[in-house]
Amino acid sequence: MVKRVFNLVYREVRGLHQAAYILALFAFGSQILAIVRDRLLAHNFGAGIELDLYYAAFRIPDLLFVLFASVLSIYVLLPFVNRSVEEGGSAAGAAVLSQVFTLFLWVYVAIAGVLAASAPLYVQHVFPGFTDRYDELVLLLQLLLIQPFLLGLSSLCGVVTQMNHRFILYALSPLLYNIGIIFGITVLYPSFGLTGLVLGVVVGAIGHVLVQIPFVTKSKYAFSLVPRINFSLMRQVLAVSIPRALTLSVNQIVLLVLIGMASVMAVGSVSVFQFAFNLQSVPLAIIGVSYSVAAFPTLSNLFARRDQQGFNTQLLTALRHIIFWSVPIIGLVVVLRAQIVRVLLGSGEFDWGDTRLTAAMLAIFVFSLVAQAILLLLIRAFYAGGKTVLPLIVALGGGVASIMLAVVFHGFYLNLPTIQYYFDSLLRLENVAGTEVLVLAFAFVCGQFLQLAILLTLSVKTFSISYRPLLWLATEATLAALAGGITAYVTLAFLVDGINQETFVGIMIQGLVAGVMGVFAVVLTYLATGAPELREITRSFQIKLLKTEIIAPQEEQTRD
Repeated sequence: MVKRVFNLVYREVRGLHQAAYILALFAFGSQILAIVRDRLLAHNFGAGIELDLYYAAFRIPDLLFVLFASVLSIYVLLPFVNRSVEEGGSAAGAAVLSQVFTLFLWVYVAIAGVLAASAPLYVQHVFPGFTDRYDELVLLLQLLLIQPFLLGLSSLCGVVTQMNHRFILYALSPLLYNIGIIFGITVLYPSFGLTGLVLGVVVGAIGHVLVQIPFVTKSKYAFSLVPRINFSLMRQVLAVSIPRALTLSVNQIVLLVLIGMASVMAVGSVSVFQFAFNLQSVPLAIIGVSYSVAAFPTLSNLFARRDQQGFNTQLLTALRHIIFWSVPIIGLVVVLRAQIVRVLLGSGEFDWGDTRLTAAMLAIFVFSLVAQAILLLLIRAFYAGGKTVLPLIVALGGGVASIMLAVVFHGFYLNLPTIQYYFDSLLRLENVAGTEVLVLAFAFVCGQFLQLAILLTLSVKTFSISYRPLLWLATEATLAALAGGITAYVTLAFLVDGINQETFVGIMIQGLVAGVMGVFAVVLTYLATGAPELREITRSFQIKLLKTEIIAPQEEQTRD
């Protein structure tokens, strides 16, 4: 039994759909644990000041992680490792990773040390709404600065596991991360308070890296500290990685600013914002991240071989399946938002007002699901093609637009009662306090769609690709979303009288039945329109994913 488990964990997986579905399966498991984590947090704290502090403390460490993880990712290091392997074998590839690891260790310790020591000076300016709680926030932030180092090391290990197509091993790390946080909530918090909660995050980060270390240490690409850094090589790596790091950090900076704005709004605004953002990230991780991660190695290889037609075919294939899945999910989530939030978060200190406000914010966030998922793939396509500056410029423009729109929308919302009344009526938030936080989600969504429009335009010119084959699929997906949403809404209306909506079981049954009927309508719509993606999905699942043999790359189908 143990041997079978190890064979499964360490097996090699090839093929876009097989890798994507494995990553999606583990992402789904990780997101289930993330939902359990958030439910425990909501139950214990509600949308209150303690949880506001906890989420705010993450923002700067998360920004630091994104900056360093960009340098340590496969998207940056794969070309350098491959080139070194061709010139000097696997030992040369391992030497590149060792150089990067050594530089990361020394630079991170220096920067994190400065941020930890100076935290009392800048925290009050970044989060002006936490008066009289700054000392507590500083301590939480300082402890959380351990997390980016561990996750950065895990990211470097992930380069080795992904290069060897060990996607199952790579996908286990987030599961252990969330288990650590749950451990902190259930075991450490009762004894140590918010400090214990943060220590659980550190425990999860330790698990994130430890699960990969046995394979990495035995791999031909095992890395270690080196006494001397090759700055010529590091300059080349940084020249590629810095634009990427800045691109990915833009969203973190935007979230940092938006959380800072939320801190001066009603108590609980930070928690509501973060809960809704986490919930919309579940389908984003399962769909967008899975396909973009699975597609990148092949895209990089095709571009290196100057196979532009193959590159475009692979890109369109991944885009088709992202649209196929994500658009109907938008329709279902918008209709079922209250049931989703109430079932997943609604217990203990998380009251009905918190539920309604979080559900409204989730509905706004989820509208950008397809935009965010496509952006994840397009950005990686540009990286695969060696274009790192264009995504940075686009991300900066979108980030600045989001922040400016947040300020403008907030002013309109406070000064124009008509707009406030319209928002509250549309999202059914009459008599709910703190609705001004919704403008932050709306500004974020606008920025995402702006980035998508610009990046799509640039990709057409850069890769000589046509997106016309996607137009009919977008129409099919929209019809499926409407069919699913309307069916779910009608089902909810019929179930109102027959089910007690005051109980957890009643709300869960109501949402589950409506969701199943909505999914059924989506599938029927795709069948009626003859969507070939259904056949591709069926064909992919017919391959026995649990075998240990190597799966050959499959041919991809494109629309005419």
